[in-house]
Amino acid sequence: MDYQKKLSNDHIQLHIAVFPWLAQGHLIPFLRVSNFLAHKGHRISFISTPKNLRRLPNNFIPSNLSHLITLVELPLPPVDGLPDGAESTADLPIHKVPFLKKAFDELQPGLTQFLEGQVINWIVHDFACYWLPRVAGRLGIKLAYFSIVNASTMSFMGPPSELVSGYRSRPEDFTVVPKWWKEMPYEVTFKLHEMECHWDCMDSDVSDFQRLKEVVQGCHLLVTRTCPEFEPESLSLLKTLYKKPVLPIGLLPPSEPREDGDERWEVLKQWLNRKKDNSVVYIALGSELSLGQESMHELASGIEKSGLPFIWVINDRPMVEGRLGSDIIPSGFETRVSDRGLVWRGWAPQLGILAYPSIGGFLTHCGWSSVIEGLGFGRALILFPGGNSDIGLVARQLHNRGIGLEIPRDDRNGSFTSDSVAETIRRVMVDKDGEELRAQARGMRDIFGNVEMQNKHLNEFAEFLVRGTSSEL
Repeated sequence: MDYQKKLSNDHIQLHIAVFPWLAQGHLIPFLRVSNFLAHKGHRISFISTPKNLRRLPNNFIPSNLSHLITLVELPLPPVDGLPDGAESTADLPIHKVPFLKKAFDELQPGLTQFLEGQVINWIVHDFACYWLPRVAGRLGIKLAYFSIVNASTMSFMGPPSELVSGYRSRPEDFTVVPKWWKEMPYEVTFKLHEMECHWDCMDSDVSDFQRLKEVVQGCHLLVTRTCPEFEPESLSLLKTLYKKPVLPIGLLPPSEPREDGDERWEVLKQWLNRKKDNSVVYIALGSELSLGQESMHELASGIEKSGLPFIWVINDRPMVEGRLGSDIIPSGFETRVSDRGLVWRGWAPQLGILAYPSIGGFLTHCGWSSVIEGLGFGRALILFPGGNSDIGLVARQLHNRGIGLEIPRDDRNGSFTSDSVAETIRRVMVDKDGEELRAQARGMRDIFGNVEMQNKHLNEFAEFLVRGTSSEL
């Protein structure tokens, strides 16, 4: 098929390569964008390693688009320090992630060979491939850097000139509001323990700041997973800082939950059906956050002290201390709370749970995808951010805007008390002084759950790619 063939709607068909970072939280948003672009008639080459491509959810690519989306495998080269078979952040403790970044950099020859054998108009890429602008420039391919984080996070990081040689060089420097943020209506900062944790997952040879600087400077377009209806000030600031085209791609809300007839899901639905509307706390800390036993016990004690009904999803990923999630909760906990609580091990149908009327609040690790899902259903947020990536900034943004309430933690070591957990849960769920927060969260449905509004931003992105193919950017 000619890659410039005119479609029936007089639309130019592009060939777009899509190249995400090796993490599930990156792969899924990139695949959603790929599906949308394919729906517009564009050819997509979705590039990742074999294991990551096999991990993509079944039927995630609609059958009517499968002829337009090609999955391209690039074997991940072995690297000293990277465990055998590890191809994703989900396979690793955080201190091993730098080795995955080194292996990712070794994909450059394979990717270059693939690009040389194709006629590619654009590459939609992630933050880690700092070497890609040099490759694409030589081949005459335009670059769209897709940041899966929101505009507040991107703005907080600052302009490219500040990312490597600016005034911030230590974790402590990221715990204060940056100088370019002064006119913003709310504050965001990292806590020290969050930045120290993130320092542990950076490659000492090429820091994440260096990677981000190179991809921002080298791209023709930056798109960020947000919308102006949610954070217009941050988007405006980001355009000022970057001095190049910046587009909101929308929040990429997930599809409506499907009734799949799974036996475990039937059991869960029956349990939810017995609870009053807005009475249950849904607790899920993502697929990659690992807490030690002491922290898990403290969290469990706080959940118990709250006295409220709950579903707690505990994944089976090995924890920091080498214990499985199924073994790390306190002895006797499930028996003591059996009249009101449900511990759910392994994968859970999060969208289906959040959609249930009996769910009133969501205790979340503040991953941006989970926040989008929770606010898409208007669920009040209890914020318990983990220690890496952007999630600390997401928590501060939501807390300082009155959309969620963060569980107090020590700035230096991240410790917290069961009493503060219980108090925060009760305030968000049932206390009178939490009513304004609950109302704010309910109001967010009009933005986060508005698929038509979000698709408008995706349309603008797709149109930019078509216009930019034949123009100088």
